[in-house]
Amino acid sequence: MKFISWNVNGLRACVKKGFLDFFQTIDADFFCIQETKLQEGQINLELEGYYQYWNYAQKKGYSGTAIFTKHRPTSVFYGINLEEHDQEGRTITLEYDEFYLVNVYTPNSQNGLARLPYRLSWERDFRHYLVELNKKKPVILCGDLNVAHQPIDLKNPKTNQKNAGFTKEEREEMTHLLSEGFIDSFRYFFPHQEGCYSWWSYRANARAKNVGWRIDYFLVSNRLKESLQTATIYPEILGSDHCPVGLTLTIK
Repeated sequence: MKFISWNVNGLRACVKKGFLDFFQTIDADFFCIQETKLQEGQINLELEGYYQYWNYAQKKGYSGTAIFTKHRPTSVFYGINLEEHDQEGRTITLEYDEFYLVNVYTPNSQNGLARLPYRLSWERDFRHYLVELNKKKPVILCGDLNVAHQPIDLKNPKTNQKNAGFTKEEREEMTHLLSEGFIDSFRYFFPHQEGCYSWWSYRANARAKNVGWRIDYFLVSNRLKESLQTATIYPEILGSDHCPVGLTLTIK
C-alpha cells in the first residue's frame, strides 16, 4: 500500500500549481493533506475512485486536514475528543481492520514561541490519544509535525535552537512519542542521510539552496517494522513551501 502526506499550504492555491498532476501520477492508496485552509463547499475535487474525508477549522482560511483514499474505512473520527484541541481541524483518524491511519497538522509554536505552551499541551494530549489507539491495533501517523527532531533534520541547527520547530521542548516531545512504540520511517531507512528536507522558507531562495527542514513524517507502530518497504521525500514536487513525503507498506 502506498501512502502520501503533503502540507499543501492552501489547497486552492496548490491546485493551481499542479496538485492534481502529482495526485494522479503518484496513484496512492492513501493521500493525506494538511493546511487545506478551506471551509466546506469552497472546493470541489473530482477524484475518481477515492473516498474523501475533510476536517475544517472553525476559523476561516486556517489549518484543516483531509484524507483521500481508495479504501473505505470501518470508522472515521475527527479530532482527538478534547474540545480545546478540536476547533482547528487538525486530525482525522481512519480505522481499518489491520491499522489506524492518523493524519495530523501539529500546531506551530509561532514567532517568539508565543504558542509553545499550547503546543506542549497539545503534544501530551495527542501522544495519549495515539498510545491508546496503539493498544488496540497498529498506528500509521502522518503529517506536518512541525518539528525537526535531530540536527540532521535541518540545514542550520545551531542558529535555530530557540526557534519554533527546533526548541529543546519540541524535540523532547518527539523523542517521547517515538519511545512510546513508534518508528520514524524515513530515518529507519536513511539513518545518516543529510540534506533531506520537506519544508523550505519562501525567503532568501531557500529551496533552491536546499536550506530546509524535515518536519513532515510518517511514524508507524514498532510492530509494523517488518511491513516497511520504502520511505520517500519528493523535493522536486512544487506547489507549496512543503513537498510531499511517502511511505510504502506491505499490510498483511
